Amino acid sequence: MIPFKDENPTRTFPFFTIAIIALNTLVFFVEMLHPSGMKALVYKYGAVPRNLLSFGGAEGVPAVLTVFTSMFMHGGLLHIAGNMLYLWIFGNNIEDRLGHFRYLLFYLLSGVVAAYANSLASPASGIPMIGASGAVSGILGAYLLLYPHARVHTLIFIGFFIQIIRVPALIVIGFWGVIQIVNGIVSKGLVSQGGVAWFAHIGGFIFGLLTIRLWVPGRKRRV
Repeated sequence: MIPFKDENPTRTFPFFTIAIIALNTLVFFVEMLHPSGMKALVYKYGAVPRNLLSFGGAEGVPAVLTVFTSMFMHGGLLHIAGNMLYLWIFGNNIEDRLGHFRYLLFYLLSGVVAAYANSLASPASGIPMIGASGAVSGILGAYLLLYPHARVHTLIFIGFFIQIIRVPALIVIGFWGVIQIVNGIVSKGLVSQGGVAWFAHIGGFIFGLLTIRLWVPGRKRRV
């Protein structure tokens, strides 16, 4: 099940959603072309659980800073493409609802919560976490609560055939959320060995789901 667009119109231009996508893309090209190699950059600017919890750092980069640098780095083309696709589909509506700067703060804080959720799940791990998945997960949680009935155009694969269907966001994002939780539970014993940071996804998603109502601006009173 791969979503590619929704039917949820917006009233404002998604400046920060586009800017975040552009910045992630730029950083990815820097990673690919940097003379030190992607691995060296990941270990320097990725969010390492044991460093985040001990407030340490790597090569002079404070752990607090890596919380933010890590969420703009990706490990491969499919990694960044998936994250940016979901952000493009769902982020513009959240930016429209919250307002530009409130949206940016919500996005970044979702990423911070996700990084520490991953760290708490594997406190002794020295493996860096990178990717916008945690922050994007916060956007998905917010969208699920605010627009559960919005129709999402989705690709489904039936054998060798591809079908396009329109399904509520509740099903698309709910299905995604179930996958994250199941994989998080199954991989709990392997989280310190690398792979997908499922608990970052879960942490960001829960944060978005539970707090988005606090971020929505109240209606202005008429005078």
